[in-house]
This record gives sequence, structure tokens and C-alpha cells, in this order.
Amino acid sequence: MKKESKSEWKKFYALIQITEPPLSMMAVAFLLSLLQTGASLVIPWFTKEFIDEITAGTLEQSLIVILIAAFIIQVAASGLSIYLLEFIGHRIVANLRKHIWAKMLSLTIPFFDRTRSGETISRITNDTTIIMNLLSNHVVSFFSSIVAIVGAVVILFYLDWQMTVMMLVVVPFTFLIVIPIGRKMREIAKGMQDKMAELTGFFAAVLSEIRLVKAYNAEEKERKAGYEDIEKLFNFGLKEAKIHAILLPVMSITLTGLMVLIIGYGALRMTKGYISAGELVAFVLYLFQIIMPFSRIASFFTSVQKARGATERIITILEEQSETYHRVLPFKAGSYAINFNNVSFTYQREMVLHHVSFAIPPKKITAIVGPSGSGKTTIFSLIARFYEPNEGAITIDSLQLDSFHLDHWRSNLGYVSQENPLLAGTVRENICYGVKGEVSEEELRQAAEMANAHSFIQELPKGYDTEVGERGIKLSGGQRQRVAIARAFLRDPAFLLLDEATSNLDSSSERIVQKALDELMKDRTTVVIAHRLSTVMGADQIIVLEKGRITGMGTHEELLSTNILYHKLVQEQFLIMTPEE
Repeated sequence: MKKESKSEWKKFYALIQITEPPLSMMAVAFLLSLLQTGASLVIPWFTKEFIDEITAGTLEQSLIVILIAAFIIQVAASGLSIYLLEFIGHRIVANLRKHIWAKMLSLTIPFFDRTRSGETISRITNDTTIIMNLLSNHVVSFFSSIVAIVGAVVILFYLDWQMTVMMLVVVPFTFLIVIPIGRKMREIAKGMQDKMAELTGFFAAVLSEIRLVKAYNAEEKERKAGYEDIEKLFNFGLKEAKIHAILLPVMSITLTGLMVLIIGYGALRMTKGYISAGELVAFVLYLFQIIMPFSRIASFFTSVQKARGATERIITILEEQSETYHRVLPFKAGSYAINFNNVSFTYQREMVLHHVSFAIPPKKITAIVGPSGSGKTTIFSLIARFYEPNEGAITIDSLQLDSFHLDHWRSNLGYVSQENPLLAGTVRENICYGVKGEVSEEELRQAAEMANAHSFIQELPKGYDTEVGERGIKLSGGQRQRVAIARAFLRDPAFLLLDEATSNLDSSSERIVQKALDELMKDRTTVVIAHRLSTVMGADQIIVLEKGRITGMGTHEELLSTNILYHKLVQEQFLIMTPEE
């Protein structure tokens, strides 16, 4: 248990270190907190002198000045330290969120395949907020509370050691109650964070596909599912409330009982002349100086238990494997063939590609056809390096694809899919997405014109500055495709990947989009996936893929006479007449 605890603290410390905390500001905040604590320890002592002098009728003005100065120092130091601690906490968490966000963007596609986006969002928002709460509100106050307690106890021993010993006998019993409750709190806090992440993931998944929900009358189903997840979170909240319901009253009654006992005993000693009235008042004030820090220490341990669970989740993400960007070789565009050499790929324990070998010739059109699930899109994902082959190699000009700088390689790819969801923002932002440097109005318009998109963009309410809505919902399917093609034109890629780019369009939109694609494919190495064989009949090379294996390769005419599957696909789409017809 101790080793595990040390390991967790090391992880927490390492997590804070990567945020580059402002150490000098933390030191100032700590010193101000100590100054505030010192002033709070001085006040009861001078209050004792103040009461004793009033009782004796010998009050001096200098004592009043000292008391007022101590109050001012305490308030000023406290206010400044609170502001600095809040600033430090927000700064650390902002840096932590930046670090996590950068890590998220660098993670491999397999991570996102197995993790719901809402859960990862929860790590960036909810878990980091828990850590910020610990840093801003509890860490420095914990150390200053220790100083306050030690200082108060030393002064109390000086005032009356017998009363102080009586007080210290009761304190250990409080810790015997707090420690096991704190452990239970950690388990509950960890479970609550998991449930919060699941709930965030559920909400994000449902709301992102709200049209599907409504189209299939699934509101009631999703409402019940949401209610169930909310109730699970509520039950964890109740468990936490039960812990608080036990911990807080126990702490309160213990400390109140201690105070009553001390005051009663002190009153008895005062009547016997062992202490003065001022000393009794000072003793009570110092008792408060101990009680308040103890409550802050209890809150600190509760916050620590929550932060340990949050830290564990964040560390899990930070330890995930990132994509490897920085290879030695930069990729420079040129007339290169893409070669698949005996490539196999397994996805979630299922073999998707079986030892496929083929070449994609430069500045030619290569089409990949085959039934759904045959591995066509997987080939695209391997070319884009979303995944790495399990066996074999993909080479460019005899060099392995993974030897090139990933950023350089992808900057030479243009990808147009069948859906092409756009990001929330303007048409301009979506066309320029991912382009480094400034894009002139002329370049923007030229890309849109080549994609047959300029005319419809001009008719939009604000032209290129029109908001497209979430996932581009304010535009039609054909319009979204043309915006995506304009984006590819602006990128001017050496390699073009077209994933069934016209499959979801009506015949009128398909003709417009196909015309734009024909323009885009000129003088580029192009790989096309298409269900509609009419769009790839003129390809320089057609690869027939079936259950992850290549069963044919050639031109349309060659495959029509030699490949059974291709011939069947052509028949099904009525591109040639069968004898029976």
C-alpha cells in the first residue's frame, strides 16, 4: 500500500512538472501564506495583553496600533496569497490541458477506435478541474495549516502546558476516524470520475447523431439510457454524501467537544488563579487557530483522494503511444510509385488484408473495387498511415513509407471521402483547413471555381463567410463534397485518395462533382474507391479486392473477360447486358 501511494505521488509530481509551474510565484504565495499565518498567531497573544491591560486599567495606545497592524497584515497577505494561488492553479491546469490536448491530437487512430470521444473530453475538463481545485485551494493552505497548528501548540504550551496536554490527548482520535474514511472517499471519487466520463461520452455520442435519433423515433430509448447513466452518477454522489455526512459531523462534534472541555477546564484554572482572563481568551483564540487548520487539512485529504483518481486517468492518456512524426527523411513531391509489398493487416484480431502486393503507378488513376468489407478503405488508411501494417511493407521509391516525416508525407495527400463532414465554421475556414500560411482571395476563389463550388458559395447569405453548421449540416451533400474538393485543390497534393466520393449524391450533383474530380485528378497519382463502376471504367489500373485478397488486376476490358467477381459486379450495375436479357 505504501509503495503504491509513493508511486502515485511520483506520478502526480511528474504530472505537475510537465506543466512548468511558476515556481517563483509559488514561493511568493507560500511566503505570503506564512506571513498571514504568522499574523494570525500574533493576534491572540496581543489580545491577551489587551484584555489584561484593560482589566488592570493600564491600556497603552501602542498595543492597539500593533493589533490593528496585525489585522491589516493578515488581511493583505491572505488576499494576495489567495489571488496568487488561484492564478497558479489556473495556469498549471491551463498548461496541463494544453499538454493533454496536444497529446490527444498526436495519438494514433487505434486509440480513438477504442475510446469514446466524450470520455477523453471529460479527462481534459472534469479531471483537470479536480487537480486545479487541489492546487489552488488546498496544497499551500495544508502547509500553512501545519505551521499554524505547530505555532499555536508551541504558544499554548508556553501559556499553560497542562491545558495543552489535555487538548493533544484528544486529537489523535480524530485521525483514527479521518484516515479510513479518506480511503473510502478515494474509491468513490475514482468511480464517480469514471461515471462522469461515461455520461459525457454518452451525451456526446447521442447529440452528434441527433438526426438519426429523431429519424428512428429513438428519443424514448435514449432518454431512458440517459436517465440510467444519470442515476448511476447520482448514486455515486449519494455515496460521497454519506461519507461527508459521517465525516463532517464527527469532526465538528469532536472539535466542539474539545473546545467545551478546554474552556471549562480553563475557567476552572482561572478561578483558582493559575491563569488570567486574557490568557484564557488567548487560549480559546489559539484553539480556533488549531480547529480551522484541522478542518482545512481534512478537506485537503479529501481533495487528494479525488485528485489521485484524476491523475491516474490523465497519466493513462499521456502514456498512450503517439504517432511518430519526426523521421529523418523529409518527403518531397515527385513522380513516385506507391508499392504494397506482401502487406497484411489485422484489426481487432480480425485479418483484414492477406499478403497483398501491388503498385500504384505515378500520375495514373488506380481504382480499387470489391464488395463491402473487402479491405478497400483499409488500404487508404495504410497509405495515410492511420495504421501500420502488421506484416510486409509499403514503399515509396524503394524507401519504406514509415521512414518519412509523417507531417511531410500527409501534406502531400489529398483525401476526399463519401461523407466529408465539415467542421463548424465558415466556408472559407473549411476550404483553407490545414493549409499552412495565408491564402489570398484569388487562390481561394480559384480553388472553389475548379471544384465547381464558387457559384453556389456566392449565393449563400454571406458568401465565403457563411457558417456551415456542425458537420456542415447547412449545406447539401453535393455542396459539402465540392467544398471538400476545393480544399483538396488548395492543398495541391501529389497523391489523391478518393473514397467513394460520389456514392451518396443524386445524379445531378454527381455529374457536377465528378466533373470537379476529373479536373482534380489531372497529373496526380490517384487512388479511387468506387461502388459505381461507371466512375472508374477509364482508370489506368483496376484492382479487384475480395475478403482482403487481390483476385484481379488490370484495365476494365481485361478484367471484364478474366475476372469473375468484376464481371459479376458489372452485371449487377447493368453496365453490360447479360444473355438472358
